[in-house]
Amino acid sequence: MKIHNLNDMKRGWFVGEFLPTAFATNSCEAACKICKKGDYEEKHMHKIATELTLIVKGRVLMNGVEHKEGDIILLEPGEATDFKALTDVTNFVVKIPSVTDDKYIVKD
Repeated sequence: MKIHNLNDMKRGWFVGEFLPTAFATNSCEAACKICKKGDYEEKHMHKIATELTLIVKGRVLMNGVEHKEGDIILLEPGEATDFKALTDVTNFVVKIPSVTDDKYIVKD
């Protein structure tokens, strides 16, 4: 058994093809992201990966649409979104597959 701590991971990402990681794989990425009210991530997209975001706790704004606890947002490759925490938020994010350098900032 190996023990890791989420605080040692980069921005909550703990599974995937990157370092540090608790489990290295190129099949997927997983993160438990804890955000403070007002945290913002600029609009971006992935050309290869599909991304799923589960809002575990709190409320967020993505592309001008409010999402709440229990909502699962699926973004296919090429679909762009931004992210703003309307409250303190815990979310779980999965990207399939894990692809290095597959994040592209989208300028409006």
